Amino acid sequence: MFSKILIANRGEIAVRIIRACKEMGIMTVAVFSEADRDSLHVNLADESYCIGPAPAKDSYLNMNAILSTAINAKAEAIHPGYGLLSENARFAELCKKCNIVFIGPPDDIISKMGNKDEARRTVMEAGVRIIPGTDVIENLETAKKEAKEIGYPVLIKARSGGGGRGIRLVEKEEDFEKNFLSAKSEAESAFSDGSLYIEKYLSPVKHIEMQVICDNYGNAVCLGERECSVQRKNQKMIEESPSPVIDGYVREKMTEAAIRAVKAVSYKNLGTVEFLVDSKNNFYFMEMNTRLQVEHPVTEMVTGIDLVKWQIRTAAGQKLGFAQEDIKISGAAIECRINAENPYKGFRPECGKIELLHIPGGPWVRFDTAIYQNYEIPPFYDSMIGKLIVYAKTREEAIRKMKAALCELVIEGVETNQDFQLEILSNSDFVNGSYNTKTIEKMGDGF
Repeated sequence: MFSKILIANRGEIAVRIIRACKEMGIMTVAVFSEADRDSLHVNLADESYCIGPAPAKDSYLNMNAILSTAINAKAEAIHPGYGLLSENARFAELCKKCNIVFIGPPDDIISKMGNKDEARRTVMEAGVRIIPGTDVIENLETAKKEAKEIGYPVLIKARSGGGGRGIRLVEKEEDFEKNFLSAKSEAESAFSDGSLYIEKYLSPVKHIEMQVICDNYGNAVCLGERECSVQRKNQKMIEESPSPVIDGYVREKMTEAAIRAVKAVSYKNLGTVEFLVDSKNNFYFMEMNTRLQVEHPVTEMVTGIDLVKWQIRTAAGQKLGFAQEDIKISGAAIECRINAENPYKGFRPECGKIELLHIPGGPWVRFDTAIYQNYEIPPFYDSMIGKLIVYAKTREEAIRKMKAALCELVIEGVETNQDFQLEILSNSDFVNGSYNTKTIEKMGDGF
């Protein structure tokens, strides 16, 4: 096992990883930007080092600074968390060259599955159904022709996309060109890769992801599904496990498909295979995230398995301590992402001082966060400031518990999306489980 790990991230996920390491008896090294000098993860880690100015490109995305810090601190491994460098194949490769373990899959697998075009072909060859679409499109004229053959509406998607960026929905042929050029520009800016492909737009659909973990010895286990259909502009807002509409037969088939997908690339460590599910419960591979997900706590709640600890263990060469038949999904868990933003003013991001903070408690209520009273939220990073997670024996009870927890959570000094989350939880489509990726849009203008 590792004796010291550097956490190449910030915010709640850095805190989450540090806590797991402490429980495992592993020393931790935090890195931080000048804007995060007073952040919680800086104070919780055994060692902390400033690696640059506030902008992420000068600090949390500065590979040389992070690797130099890891070497000087004698860290044996780096945990990238999610976002930032977590799916950066070049960073994983540099870790290997520096004899530092990257806690995640090898760089060649990140490249293969991060290339959405190649990932689609790979899983299709493994017998997993994919959304009808194209390979990478080389030019605009070819793209127009392919889109017409597929039939509108279509999605234009970045090959190296993520986080909802580089995606455009095109409903009419006359709107194709401007959206194609816009997606290409955004992809080049966000991912330094303007390559695009086209998919048939399926609607209404549910967004269901399967959590998988693999060790270095060919063992692969699926830890059930997460329902992630409550989205705004391709950004998830509420996640739950299990899905309220997936029956045992479909769950078994999706589990088999997820295992086939990861075995096709000899996957290692933690990952998520994402599917779109139509109204007839037909499911289609969408993409794979080769990292820990924001919403991983709901899986931990219903399985009793600490995903971060198992990430670390498998990266250290340990075999999985459980098999597929050992996985039992019990009860229901829901997660609400708490963002510093005003939903009633166009979801405008907020920053400022947390003047009062009260965190809800009680059995099976969890708040993963890095904020504290008098903490100053910087304006440079993502607006998510916490994740409220609850667990109960039934979904109905979990919804009531989440509503109670949201009402008890007090964050004064900045606007948050708590009231809007309560509106979603009371929406009839959410309550009966029939919600889909368009539910937020249907709730009203401005959302």
